[in-house]
Amino acid sequence: MDSFDLIVIGAGPGGYVCAFRAAQLGLKVALIDKRPTLGGTCLNVGCIPSKALLHSSEHYAFAKSHAAAHGIKVGSVELDLATFLKRKDEVVAKNVGGLALLAKARKITVLTGAATFTSATTLGVRTDKETAEVTGRNIVIATGSAPVELPFMKFDGATVVSSDHAIAFAEVPKRLVVVGGGAIGLELGSVWSRLGSEVTIVEFLPKIVAAYDDDVVRNFSRILTKQGLKIETGAKVTGFANGVLTAERDGKKLEFPADKVLVAVGRRPFTDGLGLEKAGVQLDEKKRVKVDAQLRTSTANIWAIGDVVAGPMLAHKAEEDGAAVAEWIAGKAGHINWDLVPAIVYTDPEVASVGLGEDAAKAANRAVNVGRFNFAANGRAIAADTTDGYVKIIADAKTDRILGAQILGHGAGELISEVVTHMEYGGSAEDLGRTIHAHPTMSEAIKEAGLAVSKSAIHAM
Repeated sequence: MDSFDLIVIGAGPGGYVCAFRAAQLGLKVALIDKRPTLGGTCLNVGCIPSKALLHSSEHYAFAKSHAAAHGIKVGSVELDLATFLKRKDEVVAKNVGGLALLAKARKITVLTGAATFTSATTLGVRTDKETAEVTGRNIVIATGSAPVELPFMKFDGATVVSSDHAIAFAEVPKRLVVVGGGAIGLELGSVWSRLGSEVTIVEFLPKIVAAYDDDVVRNFSRILTKQGLKIETGAKVTGFANGVLTAERDGKKLEFPADKVLVAVGRRPFTDGLGLEKAGVQLDEKKRVKVDAQLRTSTANIWAIGDVVAGPMLAHKAEEDGAAVAEWIAGKAGHINWDLVPAIVYTDPEVASVGLGEDAAKAANRAVNVGRFNFAANGRAIAADTTDGYVKIIADAKTDRILGAQILGHGAGELISEVVTHMEYGGSAEDLGRTIHAHPTMSEAIKEAGLAVSKSAIHAM
């Protein structure tokens, strides 16, 4: 029986980062995953392939609808879907191949198979041919999440599909209905809309991307509608039959013809088949693994990270969990600030947020000052034809400390990182506004929004 200092179950962003960091700290590490490639859902069928599709579809949309305005004549623009999808697969292969090289260089033992606890320190790793047994002084559960199915509308992989299927349609669906107005639904809806599909977003809540401020959602919705997406909010889906998705709103029946239905209503913690009861690991009321402040489970030598525990189901959150747990196991001082996990929707324009929003602050009766700056007044945005959107900085009214930010605009996911950095050390809106930004850049809108908190923006009234 092979024995390790640390065994990590699941090779997604949380799992592989945990394994890599532990190996850096001198631990003997094994990394187990069902897939023959590392990277988990994120790199294989999630974050990375979807971003490859988004990027390629943005090029297609530009060539088809915007190139002429820039003095670029391209003639007839046609989609080669096979090549489009092949590039996505090549991007995935490059990423997962890089992880394999890193694991080998760090002398991590990679085991392919389904892991099941047989005790608190022992795992059976089952393949098609055999079951091997491994033991570890410490074990980390990093098995991620799976798409949520609607009980009355199960995935069939052909017509009713999850995000796993929607990154690889064999042809552009004429009519695509997306159930769920969150990041996954809007991103994949945008991809297929750009390629020619008639896309309808059906959301149960009163607004899409519900965690964002009302003004941001209102402007974001307007932009997406202008791009061709149809957005139906406040609609409760009731079923799908004979090529028609049905829903209800205010007692009235709604019907949406669909060739494909993408169900993107969230993800659930994935602990299926782990045999947690044999290790004494407890779950909470939402089927997440129960952990303490250092991500340790009810069994002292077993830890859990990422999507299987409470908190946002985001790859970068899982990575921070993984690194910190590896450091705690190695006797180091791990660090995570769960209050500063940014969230991003990678449409075009993107929306990004961190910390407290304006609406949430008001709902909590918290006194805040808000600075806002439109990209329409940013020189680089004007030059790049990316003037949609704005930056909002929310600061404490007494101390000026930055409490949060929301950005609607091109590259918002990159821009939000600067605000996160200032918030990490407790920076103020004035700190942000007095930080020198290169000109001309989109990031100058961050500086101006920081100045706008005290009504000091230079390039706005």
